[in-house]
Amino acid sequence: MADELKRRLVHASGSGLVVLWLLADYLAVGLTWTHFRAFMIVLASGALILEFFRLWIGLDWRLYEVLTREYEQDNPAAYALYLISMAAVVVAFDPDIALPAMLMLSLGDPISGTVSDNSLQRIKPPKVLGTMFLVSTLVAIPFLPLPVAVIAAVGATIADGVTLEVRTYIIDDNLTIPIYAACLAFAALKLVAA
Repeated sequence: MADELKRRLVHASGSGLVVLWLLADYLAVGLTWTHFRAFMIVLASGALILEFFRLWIGLDWRLYEVLTREYEQDNPAAYALYLISMAAVVVAFDPDIALPAMLMLSLGDPISGTVSDNSLQRIKPPKVLGTMFLVSTLVAIPFLPLPVAVIAAVGATIADGVTLEVRTYIIDDNLTIPIYAACLAFAALKLVAA
């Protein structure tokens, strides 16, 4: 349980990336979206390098024991997928779409996890789905019009609540939450503008 709490706190700390962008923008310190994109690419690349060393070279830090789950021992760890998906939405979308998608992952996922029993299910229970939807909607409202925030939250909720399996590999929701949310937000904004 202590390791699970640590994982959730590390997960939530990703919100600091959004805060970094918002503060830099508010204080006009010269951090452009292009610079932020480059920063996110560097973070994701660093995670990929660490995963290469962990999986193929055998780097075995104590930190990996605490912050990775058993099923991640021979597969890419959730932290790497987390940074890859965040970098993907930052590269592909503008801040109004990317930032709430990042918050849905960094805040929505660990909060919905607190009401989950952590068992692998094809579809999570309504209480977990409702929690993810509520948190995702709330974090999106400051960035997006309400109907678009709701649609983005639906994407995050589906990514969090429906287990996707390709062959025998479970696709981690750390990879899908921001991508589903951002893609649906983008599509909804296009429909609203049409």
